[in-house]
Amino acid sequence: MSISALKTQLGDHAKDIRLNLGSVLSEEGAPGLQPVQIAAVALACAYATRHPAIIEAIGAQAAEHLSPEYQQAAKAAATIMGMNNVYYRFVHLASDKEYGKMPANLRMNVIGNPGIDKVDFELMCLAVSAVNGCGLCIDSHVHEVEKAGVSKQGVQSSIRIAAVLNAAAQALTIG
Repeated sequence: MSISALKTQLGDHAKDIRLNLGSVLSEEGAPGLQPVQIAAVALACAYATRHPAIIEAIGAQAAEHLSPEYQQAAKAAATIMGMNNVYYRFVHLASDKEYGKMPANLRMNVIGNPGIDKVDFELMCLAVSAVNGCGLCIDSHVHEVEKAGVSKQGVQSSIRIAAVLNAAAQALTIG
């Protein structure tokens, strides 16, 4: 399925999302990001939405821009953030701050060695963390990508991609 075909499945209640899909996945619509970063962020977010049609459409488009290593890293980012976002959101939201002082004791080796450019992996993790709603992870990944030279506009673009893909998944689920 293509992005164009995906847009046709979005009902009238999602007209804005159709329009946004047409813009945020382009270089003009995602200032501060390179084409490979746009595709990588989109693919990781597609996995995070868990919606088969979103995964299929974004996966098809991303395959044109991403190496197999980047495609694998997008899966890894969505998966590791699926774990970390739950754990660190709990740590952040729990009234008992003692949990924040305890070691996580969770393996996260892929974050240190993702097999692709580290900043691109961090951008994927940031966007997935936004989809999953983990403030601690968002702050951590924003810090890392800005330290690596990504502009605030690039950070915002990655979150806009996450927001639009999440909304498209919701619109498709609603019908």
